[in-house]
Amino acid sequence: MNELDAAGITDPALRDAYTGCRHINAHYGRTFFLATRLLPARARPAAHALYGFARMADELVDNPAPGTEPAAELDRVAAMVDVVFAGGTPDDPVLVALSDTVRRYGLARDLFDAFLESMRRDLEPVEYATFADLSEYMYGSAAVIGLQMLPVFGTIGPLADAEPGAIALGEAFQLTNFLRDVGEDLDRGRLYLPLDELAAFGVSRELLERRRPDPRIRAALAYFVARTRAVYRRAEAGVGMLRPESRPCARTALTLYGGILDEIAALDYDVLTRRVVVPKRRRLVVALPPLAAVWARETLGTGRRLRS
Repeated sequence: MNELDAAGITDPALRDAYTGCRHINAHYGRTFFLATRLLPARARPAAHALYGFARMADELVDNPAPGTEPAAELDRVAAMVDVVFAGGTPDDPVLVALSDTVRRYGLARDLFDAFLESMRRDLEPVEYATFADLSEYMYGSAAVIGLQMLPVFGTIGPLADAEPGAIALGEAFQLTNFLRDVGEDLDRGRLYLPLDELAAFGVSRELLERRRPDPRIRAALAYFVARTRAVYRRAEAGVGMLRPESRPCARTALTLYGGILDEIAALDYDVLTRRVVVPKRRRLVVALPPLAAVWARETLGTGRRLRS
């Protein structure tokens, strides 16, 4: 069954809006998109809408169109979020899909405000002195994404009981991105690895900006990878609180993103001059078995209902 049909999305304009978000997800977020294929069909459009909104705001900051002012563009997006929570219809297809998702799942306004505030922090040169400082940023840039997704995943108990795991899920992915993108972030004037933790290994921002192999940098990055794996373990502990049909999505996403850490280690932590990627073959090896199970459940299950 078409996922829009499964979600009961029948309005042509709304279907177009969700389809646009799906294309954004497939183009920019291949790993997350692959994991969303493991969600029940009815839940996939909402996942695409949430990704589409986050990606739209992120692109305004990271890759602004020529002649545009990122701060003003974020203000424009914030104004459309106002429209969403006032019950109106925003003048943007991504926000149209988001508006429907917000209403379907009862998502809280503060999650989106916190996200946009973290995006605004990226408009200036970025560095964080401590992990506590970085955690404030990551709440808006990552934890709220996990919390937005939690009602889409569904839980077997009270939502609040599953929130720590959802927060850890978002943070694990964000920390992985920080490690993968150290070189690219430096190009944008940003450094997301806390300065005091780097200094413990004799590493400074200036040393990183030289882009040269150095045992101190390697030791620091190995430490950050190990610390990030601990966040993955907290996220994995929370998967059991999700509805059973959503667990394969979360587990597969954790495995795929965790594979980035494996690749960083395999390349001897050389993230300053290259962008680490998980090979397509490895992604498929991880995802194909649960994808086959979802296909069998949805296709064969539909067939049984039709015959009955």
